[in-house]
Amino acid sequence: MPAIFQVLELAMATSNVKLLGRNGCPFVNRAQMALNLKSIDHEFIQEDPFTKSKLLLKANPIDKKVPVLFHAETPISESLLIVQYIDEAWPNCLSILPSDPYERATTRFWAAYVDEKWFPLTAEYRKAQGEEAKAAVRDKVIEGTLLLEEAFIKCSKGKSFFGGDRIGYLDIVLGSLLGWLKVEEILTSTKIFDETKVPKLVAWTKRFCADKAVKDFIPV
Repeated sequence: MPAIFQVLELAMATSNVKLLGRNGCPFVNRAQMALNLKSIDHEFIQEDPFTKSKLLLKANPIDKKVPVLFHAETPISESLLIVQYIDEAWPNCLSILPSDPYERATTRFWAAYVDEKWFPLTAEYRKAQGEEAKAAVRDKVIEGTLLLEEAFIKCSKGKSFFGGDRIGYLDIVLGSLLGWLKVEEILTSTKIFDETKVPKLVAWTKRFCADKAVKDFIPV
C-alpha cells in the first residue's frame, strides 16, 4: 500500500479514539504509553477521582474502573487488554507485542506475574505489622525482583528493553509502575531496585524513564 494511503487509513482509524482515565494512575498511563508509541491521536477524558461518572458506569459496569478506551464508540476496559487491543487494532504501526508466538506468550506471562503477584507484594510490605512479618514479605519482594532481572536478560537478548531495541509490552507493564514504586521506597525506606542485586533492571529503569515516548507519563 502506498505511504499516502497508509497515512490516510491511520488518520481515519484514529479519528474516533478516546481514553477515559485519571492523571497519575499507572494503569491509565499504560494505555497512554501504548497510544503514544503508536502515534494514535486521541481525546483524553478526565474521570473524577472521587465519584464514578455515568460514562464510566455505562462503559465498564463490571469493574467500574479506569482506564476505558473508546474506539469508534466501542469501550474496552482493563489496562493489559487495552494495550493488547491497541497493538492489534493498529497493526501498521510499530508492534508492541512480539510477533513470535512463544515470545508473545512469555511476555504475557511475565506481565501477569508483575500485576498479579509481584506488584501487590510491595503494598503488602508497607502494610505488614512487626519486623518478622515485614522481613518475610521483603524476602518475597527481593525474590520476585531477582526473577524480573532474569526475565529482562532473557527477553531483551542483550538489548536496551524487554521488547528489544525499543519499548514493548512488558516495558509498558512494569515501567508504568516505576513512579508508584518510588513512592513505596520512600514510605518504607527500602530499595526495591537495588543496583547491587539487579543492575540490569536498574539500568533499564533509567533508559525507560528517559525515553521520549513514555517519560511524560511517569510521575517521578
